[in-house]
Amino acid sequence: MKTYRVVQWATGNIGSQSLRSVITHQRMELVGLWVSSAEKLGKDAGALCCLPDTGIKAVGTLAEIVALDADCVLYMRQGTDLDEVCALLASGKNIVTTRGDFHHPRSMDAAMRARVEAACAKGGTSIYSTGSSPGFITEAMIIPMLSMSREVDCLTIDEYADMTSRDSPDMIFNIMGYGVAPGVFDQNKVDYVKHDFAGSLGQIADALGLPFERIEAVGEMAAARNDTQIAAGLIAKGTVGALRITITGYNAGKPLLRFRCNWYCTSDIDEAWDLRESGWRVLLEGATPLDVSIRFPVKPEDYAAFTPGLTGHRAVNAVPMVCDAAPGIRTTVDMAQVIPIFAR
Repeated sequence: MKTYRVVQWATGNIGSQSLRSVITHQRMELVGLWVSSAEKLGKDAGALCCLPDTGIKAVGTLAEIVALDADCVLYMRQGTDLDEVCALLASGKNIVTTRGDFHHPRSMDAAMRARVEAACAKGGTSIYSTGSSPGFITEAMIIPMLSMSREVDCLTIDEYADMTSRDSPDMIFNIMGYGVAPGVFDQNKVDYVKHDFAGSLGQIADALGLPFERIEAVGEMAAARNDTQIAAGLIAKGTVGALRITITGYNAGKPLLRFRCNWYCTSDIDEAWDLRESGWRVLLEGATPLDVSIRFPVKPEDYAAFTPGLTGHRAVNAVPMVCDAAPGIRTTVDMAQVIPIFAR
């Protein structure tokens, strides 16, 4: 019964949840912690996630982490630093990351893929991108659904996020763009979503033997029909109250796999969108149709604290499978399924 020696890389919302899970895990030992904030340097890992002291102090350099004896790094920083990733892999440390750059090796930049694969070969290691979305809902969830079919017309994943309880005015109004006059959808936001989800869906399409011929990404916005007060402020009538980004992969000229994120501050909008409570709906159309809905039974005031675990826990649970996998860039399709360990 192996104990996995784990490093936590970064302690944002998801990283802090991941750190807490490693510290309390029955078969994991925290051996290192990297932080980007000067204020966190030298602090005990337990103090950074509201647990008792562990004896592991936060460090801020790559060299200090490379020097450690560790099985795996949970890489959860803002942005992917390829030099860091390759150094960690080459030093013999596997990586599980919530960064979406490694879902679909075939579509990666050729030079980037070659560097990562060379580092994996040198260290005898593997790297795996996962999380809740993309990851669980775009891969792990839909594989068993598709396993009951012999024909598929189109599979659509709708993700719903009710933003009304998010008391973050800067995020809601300045970053996401609610509460302003409708205009041209920010293409940078569309491209950001497309990058991760196109790779994740492309991985599944390849496994089905139906690779994408093209991928289309479209952003839409809908205006509020009435003034709506939310935790972050006022969504005025006629301003943006809901956003939708749709990523569609085509095969044989027809939509095959589709991901659609529906983010809203009000469901009282001027478009006929089916805005449900936060969660997911997966609709499989074909010879064996299925319609699966997943909802989150938590209070609105607990939602912000709950959601990081959806992504962080899957990454932590994937550590044993990634450590046991063959060297290289691994995917949900080619790796053993992620099964959590709850007992010693």
